Amino acid sequence: MGISMFVGTAATVFLIPSFCLTKAGLPLLTIPFLYTSFILFIITIVSHTAINLPLVLGKNPKTGQFPFWSILFFSPFLLFSQLYFHFKRIKRRGEPLYNEIYDGLYLGGWPRSETDMPPGDLSVIDCTCDLPHRGLIDLEDYICIGAFDTRSPLPWQIELAVRWACAKRDTGRKIYIHCAFGHGRSACVMCAFLVTLGIAESWKEAEKVICKKRPRIKMNRLHRSTLEEWSKIRPS
Repeated sequence: MGISMFVGTAATVFLIPSFCLTKAGLPLLTIPFLYTSFILFIITIVSHTAINLPLVLGKNPKTGQFPFWSILFFSPFLLFSQLYFHFKRIKRRGEPLYNEIYDGLYLGGWPRSETDMPPGDLSVIDCTCDLPHRGLIDLEDYICIGAFDTRSPLPWQIELAVRWACAKRDTGRKIYIHCAFGHGRSACVMCAFLVTLGIAESWKEAEKVICKKRPRIKMNRLHRSTLEEWSKIRPS
């Protein structure tokens, strides 16, 4: 289920208590439910593939933090995202948070604490637009190319991140590319990185390399079409 449909369903569910409370003569109690539903409907619209505007959340690409206005206005969705993450992690306890795909190259999910981070001196590519950076590394070793869940960073963002990662790797740093769960957005970027490093000849071959180390990656049609576009714009 794509994020637009999933969040849209949640928004509709939050409308139900509002109707019940209104009929019960308690209109003031409907306000938090109506507001939550309103915000989730906004996310349903801006996360649709026809619009796909993660910038609306205001996550800073250099710090990974949300401005105060975003936390205040979008709090229902930001809280919803973290609750959803924790719920899915409980269901997927059999899968490690991250895997080493190649020497010093890690792919995985959102790190909540230092114990969630791969070992060594890391530079991090964050592919989430709805989960905050926890400040676990210096900002000079962090970059965010945020995208909604099940969506993809744009081709130029992927190229920017890959070039940044190459420069960091040349200084001896290990690279951690993550989204929420390490299955879609981050796998897409890792494919591009493996191709750029010459570890794989194409993104399709890179996907196979990743699958051997992290079998549950799940790139969708949008991720693959984005990689096709990236392949056309990347320097030969």
